[in-house]
Amino acid sequence: MAAIPKPASTVVLIDDHFRVYLTKRPKTMKFMGGFHVFPGGAMEKEDYEINSKHVHTESQDESLSHAHYIAAARELFEEVGILLGTTMDGLPVQLPKEAEKKYRRQLLDDDISFNYLLEREKIHFDLQCLTYFGQIITPERSPIRFDTRFFLTKLPEGQKPDPDPTEIAEAFWISPKEALRLFQKKEIMLAPPTIVSLRKIMDYQSGGPLKMSVSEIELLELLKKR
Repeated sequence: MAAIPKPASTVVLIDDHFRVYLTKRPKTMKFMGGFHVFPGGAMEKEDYEINSKHVHTESQDESLSHAHYIAAARELFEEVGILLGTTMDGLPVQLPKEAEKKYRRQLLDDDISFNYLLEREKIHFDLQCLTYFGQIITPERSPIRFDTRFFLTKLPEGQKPDPDPTEIAEAFWISPKEALRLFQKKEIMLAPPTIVSLRKIMDYQSGGPLKMSVSEIELLELLKKR
């Protein structure tokens, strides 16, 4: 009997040079240990909470819940310290380092929700800062499965990634083309969804549409080629 896929969100963070931010999962992790991935993870029940005063939802894609966006923003902040949103005056958010670390630890320990952080710091989060570009469901043969929604977002002004050492072994900025080259040379490990995402972003850079649709058969074919 196939495992039921867990809803999840993944964020491809890009900079002004259209490089992506890749993170390496520690080899000790049960799921995808040692692989280079984008920040992301499973959705939590608190992600379904929303405060209309701090979250602007009019721009969300109608094919998915606002909770997918909240989960994407939360995971991005937990894992690499990038906080999407602005002050209520429209200025870029810049939390003091000590406050940032405290909130990230509280989120990881499930002591607070992302909505609590927005309310506490009076942050306005517009879902438009995350561009949804596709969905991938882990094949049925996998013991651990996810139904993942993929988002693209630009590095906010004045912020820089600060990876959480408990969840990330290493991280770096890299062009999609170079990441795929390192994968071909077997210098890094990439899972099929990451490969598909990198290829789609390269197409987008060349003027193609930012829309990813990958069937289970296509994913299996990618697995065979690894």
